[in-house]
Amino acid sequence: MAKKEQQPEKPRETTVEFLASLAGVLVTGLFIITFVIQAFEIPSASMENTLLIGDHVFVNRVQFSPATRWVGPIIPYSQIHRGDIVVFLSPAEPDLYVVKRIMGVPGDRIHLRDGVVYRNGEKLNEPYMLMTGADPYNPYRDNFPAVPPSEYSNVTSEWKLTMPQRYWGFIPRENVIGRPMFIYWSFETPENQYQKKEMSERAKFLANVVIHFFDKTRWSRTLKAVR
Repeated sequence: MAKKEQQPEKPRETTVEFLASLAGVLVTGLFIITFVIQAFEIPSASMENTLLIGDHVFVNRVQFSPATRWVGPIIPYSQIHRGDIVVFLSPAEPDLYVVKRIMGVPGDRIHLRDGVVYRNGEKLNEPYMLMTGADPYNPYRDNFPAVPPSEYSNVTSEWKLTMPQRYWGFIPRENVIGRPMFIYWSFETPENQYQKKEMSERAKFLANVVIHFFDKTRWSRTLKAVR
């Protein structure tokens, strides 16, 4: 009976090779989270019920960025369109990231009357909006000026839920960060949590997450696409 040939033993990975592989993974991951996608937490109720406080989303940073010549043909760049949901830096608070739905692009005229948005004279159908009652007449809000070049409007019937655009103007194009793709985690979070900056308050909330991770996580929202 013929003896089976012994397979040559595979060389073990050295410590240097392991560290080189680990460094490659870390550099690739750092590149992706820096230039391609970014994690973002929804801080306010301004987008209910599309997005809830405590939703954590991945944001596509590439889609709305300026096209480059050397990767332009292979990257799915896109212009910002009406109805797109975008993450941008607040013009009023430079360190605050905000997520809104774009209602007007350069040249559009936005008008808000009796809680209803009109764009270029046409009433908009907003099935996603969540109404919370009427506000008194405001001449600037209810007779909104035309959207200037290279800026965008996020005026919507959802303005009642947050500090609206009418107090800080339009969104400059350079403030746009990207488009939220999907929710990777959602946790029941108090409305004013993002305003609590003290270390003790943050530690208290972190402890709450650890203790109630399973019963306060909104599992039904996991991997839900943002539309």
